[in-house]
Amino acid sequence: MLTRRHACCSLSVVAFISSSMMPANAEECAVATPTRQAGLSPDDALQSLMDGNERFVGKRMRNCNLLAQVRATALGQAPIAAIVGCIDSRVPPELIFDQRIGDIFTARIAGNFIEPNILGSLEFATKLSGAKLVVVLGHSECGAIKGAIDNVQMGNLTSMLDHIRPAVDEVRDVPGEKSSSNKALVQAVADANVKVGLRRLIAESEVLKELVDSKELRIVGAMHDLATGRVTFNI
Repeated sequence: MLTRRHACCSLSVVAFISSSMMPANAEECAVATPTRQAGLSPDDALQSLMDGNERFVGKRMRNCNLLAQVRATALGQAPIAAIVGCIDSRVPPELIFDQRIGDIFTARIAGNFIEPNILGSLEFATKLSGAKLVVVLGHSECGAIKGAIDNVQMGNLTSMLDHIRPAVDEVRDVPGEKSSSNKALVQAVADANVKVGLRRLIAESEVLKELVDSKELRIVGAMHDLATGRVTFNI
């Protein structure tokens, strides 16, 4: 039964969404094409994500016809960037960077760590599909980071968290309890985990390294603050 309280809450949500979505012109809603992709530098791709996060934080997100974009990208894609992010439900890359269908590749795994399947996905996104930027995106209050700190043992989660433990081992100078209850430690390990990921991208993929060396690709780390929505890039 819909009560007055439910109705008020529903209206509040609608009002928030409406205030966050601004009408966009045709150029802003145009899907990424090979021509547009080829005309962008890695720095241009980074600036696009930075601008998009500013729109997200400032509640000025673009209001585009997504079904039209579905139709426009049905026969091909030319994204400008690839994001390696966490599966956390609060960190959807397309939203926090105000990107639309066909704009970015997203590879999501708990703890946003790098492993062979992620590397292969990024090689496809860049070398074969032309993306100019790779972002390793961590976030605050990450559950996978907390699990790695606490050495959680549970099914397949145990072996998954092994990928994050190198970052745990790197963080040794944070005072306080060595557990996930120490917020400063959690954030320090999240930061270290992004840095470990960046190193692995170059060390374990000759394809990505060659693209970076030829300046066809840029690889950066970033951290998303769940409390504010703001993304800080390590550039």
